Amino acid sequence: MKYTILNILFVFAISNVMAREYHVSNSGNNINSGGISSPFKTISEAVKHAYPGDTITVHEGIYREWVDPIRGGNSNANRIVYRAAPNEKVEIKGSEVITGWHEIKDGVWKVEIPNSFFGNYNPFQDSVHGDWFHDLGRIHHTGDVYLNGKSLYEKESIEKVYQPVVEKDISDLHAQKYTWYCESTAKTTTIYANFHEYNPNKELIEISSRKTCFYPTKQAVNFITISGFEISQAATQWAAPTAEQIGMIATHWNKEWIIENNVIHDSKCSGITLGKERGTGHNVWSADADNMNRDGNIHYIEVIFRVLRNNWDKEHIGSHIVRNNVIYNCEQAGICGSMGAVFSTIENNHIYNINIKSQFKGWEIGAIKFHAPIDVTIKNNRIHDCERGIWLDWMTQGARVTANVLYRNKAQDLFMEVNHGPFIVDNNIFLSEVALRNWSQGGAYIHNLFLGKIETSEVLDRFTPYFEPHSIDMAGLSTIAGGDDRFINNIIGSIHTKRNDNYDWMLKYDATKYSNTFQGNVYINGVNVPNVEQDKKQFKNNHIPYKLIEKENELILEMDFAFLSHIKSKSVISTSFLGKTKVSKSAFEDPNSNLITFKTDLIGNTRFHHNVNAGPIQLNHHTFLIWKSQPRI
Repeated sequence: MKYTILNILFVFAISNVMAREYHVSNSGNNINSGGISSPFKTISEAVKHAYPGDTITVHEGIYREWVDPIRGGNSNANRIVYRAAPNEKVEIKGSEVITGWHEIKDGVWKVEIPNSFFGNYNPFQDSVHGDWFHDLGRIHHTGDVYLNGKSLYEKESIEKVYQPVVEKDISDLHAQKYTWYCESTAKTTTIYANFHEYNPNKELIEISSRKTCFYPTKQAVNFITISGFEISQAATQWAAPTAEQIGMIATHWNKEWIIENNVIHDSKCSGITLGKERGTGHNVWSADADNMNRDGNIHYIEVIFRVLRNNWDKEHIGSHIVRNNVIYNCEQAGICGSMGAVFSTIENNHIYNINIKSQFKGWEIGAIKFHAPIDVTIKNNRIHDCERGIWLDWMTQGARVTANVLYRNKAQDLFMEVNHGPFIVDNNIFLSEVALRNWSQGGAYIHNLFLGKIETSEVLDRFTPYFEPHSIDMAGLSTIAGGDDRFINNIIGSIHTKRNDNYDWMLKYDATKYSNTFQGNVYINGVNVPNVEQDKKQFKNNHIPYKLIEKENELILEMDFAFLSHIKSKSVISTSFLGKTKVSKSAFEDPNSNLITFKTDLIGNTRFHHNVNAGPIQLNHHTFLIWKSQPRI
């Protein structure tokens, strides 16, 4: 026995000392050794050689492959790192180039592709489907067609390819004119596309052909880093919370991945998934044809209990870091995950244009959509022009949403759905027409700027779980009776005026079952003050506008906070003031059970006692840099 343990320790020590760097280049060869002067040709070949502590450096070029890691690291200090070579553009694509198009007429072309081209997966024979997916009465294939990198709009008939119908509620009116349609037989797939003025044989035409770009097919592949890539054009499937969730990058029920400094775009469904595996159920509601009258939440509760029996704990799942990524043009989610995102940090990402094409809908669409974000931190993200911004659905406990900026999101900036808390939302800026939809209880909203409507509702027809503090030990299930919220030192207003709006939405907090705490909030632009507010500070007749100056790497807010000059809170707020939640009986604190003091504002300024502004910015200036992209780590 001693000999065996000594051998294991020796091998472990040697593996640390002998950590290697493998190189991959378009000019390489898979029979090479992987050294800098003898690189592999594919990332998938490097996968076979990498062990804990090793680095795979990929050099400039396009790599059309599905990277399926077979091993991970064995600790945070002994990872397997996949990285783009410094200062080189490296793309991993889920697509292939298609040539040989034949013109039919009026800018419409076709190409016939043998099904053998697709191998064991043809996305033009597979349709987007799953629990809580709404197809709007037509088929949507997981495949897509790209003209010079821009996706075309799939149509359900060849007639609509010849005569595209432009939907006015979709923002990109011009892009809708570029359309495609497909037909498949047992042997071939034919794609028809309206390229208008473009000759597809002289342009770059790509079609998505792989389910994903980076996804381990097995579990226990932990401590992976993915850094610096551009990843796009995969034929990803709808990622329901009751299904195996596979985005263009997907962690597959593993732990402690770092996904950083990437540009992720043009996924049929999701960009990054930190989600559930298949063994505990896959679209169980849709598959249960004999019991479709059973509500979907019952199916999900059954899945949760199966997950609890499948190593759902901090030792095996979650604790990921997703940071400094740019994510756009994904039709379901920028980042999503059912139960697999626990204990994770999502920070400094720029996410936009999620479900921008709006060809299908469903209850899983948002820039960030998590189920069970237990002890998850979502901070310093810029999110705009999405169907929804941040959507935390079921089992949000110990989570913190802090210092994010959200605007021009169609449905809501923040949707808190059927959670019992505690969770903290602080120092954020919410500028969309609906800033917050609150179908939860046990939340603390502190030092935010709400310039859109705040909706609140009880939910009495769903029992959802709550847990012991900072764990996945289920403590019970309950409905959402409403209330038990804390609104402290927020600016609450609306700049989205409607002729018939009475600005009374905050008054609903006077009638919730559980009592609420309101203190130090300032109400502007006509919003009426609830009776529960301890010290009414209302600027009912003032119209206080704002302006955003948008740049690729930074965001500037122009808003005059001079009205706050004579309204100061008495002290800096700490979570010791917030008490415990009614249902979960848990305190508001960080994941390490420490109190949080809100002494720093959104842009890094310090709040001092007896001189505390409402809202996320301490200064009474006019112009503020409220978001800036972070340099690569």
